[in-house]
Amino acid sequence: MLKVRNAILHVFDFETGGTYLSDRELDLSERPTRSYVQRHLRKVSTSPESRHGEFCEGSSFAEKISDYFAGREEFVALSQEIGIYFWEELRKSDDPGQCDVLVADFEDTDAVAGKAKAADTVVGAAIAKAIEEDAYDAPPTRRFAVILLPRKQAFVHDLRSVDGQSANDVVRTDAALPNPTQKVESYLLVDADTLAIDFCDRARSIAGRDSFIIPDGLLQCTTQASSREVISSVTKIVEDVAEEFGVTPALAVSEAKAYVAERAEMGEVVMPQEVGEKVFEDAPQMRESFERKAREENLPEEVPVRRGAANRMTKNHHIKTDTGIEITFPSEYARKPELISFERDADGTMRIILKGIAHIENR
Repeated sequence: MLKVRNAILHVFDFETGGTYLSDRELDLSERPTRSYVQRHLRKVSTSPESRHGEFCEGSSFAEKISDYFAGREEFVALSQEIGIYFWEELRKSDDPGQCDVLVADFEDTDAVAGKAKAADTVVGAAIAKAIEEDAYDAPPTRRFAVILLPRKQAFVHDLRSVDGQSANDVVRTDAALPNPTQKVESYLLVDADTLAIDFCDRARSIAGRDSFIIPDGLLQCTTQASSREVISSVTKIVEDVAEEFGVTPALAVSEAKAYVAERAEMGEVVMPQEVGEKVFEDAPQMRESFERKAREENLPEEVPVRRGAANRMTKNHHIKTDTGIEITFPSEYARKPELISFERDADGTMRIILKGIAHIENR
């Protein structure tokens, strides 16, 4: 469950050179407004594209956000400072694009469930169940978010009256905000308890050089690979090791995905080394090869993975044969030979056997 405490929208117009900083928060009692903000916050909170970081020593924003969480800084004033920063930086860019800045303070009980499971399997599961049943009173995880909302051109109807007659027309506007399902490229999230950072940003050309205005400019923080980057690297290493030792790569990769999903469900933290240990637990040489390749890739010891993001990335495994057949199956089936198995014939070709099927649908 996600509850928005405060939200405000600041508007930029780089064509006219105007910046419109709001003095009032969004009216969250209006259901469409509340829903729009919630859906964007939920999307960025569970995005596998988020990189992770910590504030560097001397970060001015770290001090600002700490004061805000402690009640020494007002929401509107802080949001306006952030708006001014983005306005000044984006206007220097060779291609700023039209955008607005959404700033929000919100609470997320889903994150509490993940942390509870990580702390203790039995107690954590009970806490998570109580949260789902809305019977748990512990304070939820609180986060501060800033999202750059890219505006897009759209065509709308224009209702007019000309000489007493209706004259409907089509006009173009660039004031359309992105749909909640649309991917946004630049945002940041700061955890109120730990000041841990999740962010996403793209390089912008400023004064002839690529700049990242969120991690390097505003936050002044370290940068750690995103969940998607780490999981992609881990599954690629698993695939390489499987091919090296003549094991079916599809089976090994799907088993790796299943383990990642399981770990994310339990604690929202995945340790790449444990993936190799689990997938190749009965093959010491393959396990050693995985560990060596993981070191060469400089993979972190652990990486935060939101449960929602892990599910999207690892729930299903998709394979395509050289004969053009494509199959998608749940990753957890890699551990269930009674449902799917991969066998190699004497001539070196493979066969995939699907079992226990009662019904087939055309899709």
